[in-house]
Amino acid sequence: MTELKEALSAWGAQHIRMIKDRENQVHEVKIGGARAALRLHRPGYMTKAEIRSELIWMAGLSDAGMDVPAPLPAKDDSSVVTLSSGRLATVVTWVEGAPIGDGDVPFEMPVEEQISIYHKLGRELARLHNITDTLTLPEGFTRHRWDLDGLLGDTPFWGRFWECPALNAEERTLINRARAVAHDRVQAYMENGADFGLIHADALRENVFINDGAITLIDFDDAGFGFRLYDLAVMMTQNEREPAAAEIQAAAIKGYRELRAFSDEAEELLPMFIMIRRFASMGWAVPRNEAGGDAIRVYTDKAVRAARLFI
Repeated sequence: MTELKEALSAWGAQHIRMIKDRENQVHEVKIGGARAALRLHRPGYMTKAEIRSELIWMAGLSDAGMDVPAPLPAKDDSSVVTLSSGRLATVVTWVEGAPIGDGDVPFEMPVEEQISIYHKLGRELARLHNITDTLTLPEGFTRHRWDLDGLLGDTPFWGRFWECPALNAEERTLINRARAVAHDRVQAYMENGADFGLIHADALRENVFINDGAITLIDFDDAGFGFRLYDLAVMMTQNEREPAAAEIQAAAIKGYRELRAFSDEAEELLPMFIMIRRFASMGWAVPRNEAGGDAIRVYTDKAVRAARLFI
């Protein structure tokens, strides 16, 4: 039995179509006539306990009234099923709507609409952080950490980005210098009481759905314990070259501040955290793309450009 057939059997689901095959393989399915999303998780990326913890968080957000995908148990009531191949499978509720855009494609919508969407997204991130701080996480809850070590330490979660083979000697020196300066500044930010807790960590355009004007965050696969500022930095990485980038950022911060505190220090550090995300993404790209290929160079160029601006 193939992995997909085995997973469908575990939930009593009917297959509709494959939606994407990237970090996870995601399929649209029907269970009892209702649409849902079946995920075959990337082998080796997350443990069963980590995926179960992700679902616990999503369920807590959903129970608190936030519109996010919520876990659907298999026929044996388990939230995570281990397939005979060892691959892990989960199912979450369907989210209506469409992504607000794609990271490599400039916005075609009017600037006023861009500003409105990011104002809503800023509020939604603040709401996510607010609700999260009210939840009691069960014993055994475990997720990775987007903290100082996880982003800039000797073994970052997405890899030692400064060893990216696409970097030339001058670029590697630049990246290492920017990493050292950023490490000290993040350390100081922590000592000043940085807002820290569970974060989505991947609020990219393709993970932000809009339906009748309402915003929904999907894909909590990279969620972990980290700086709340990092959520806003990830959000902005795809907008830096938009003509309305400054207005988009201001709208998101305004929306966030309507529901949660966002210090002047955090706003000042936002460009640095955008650079830090560029570094992390460069590390992410190396094991997932062909060595010497164009894809790694694209991520490298973005990281180098951010480091030059920072230094």
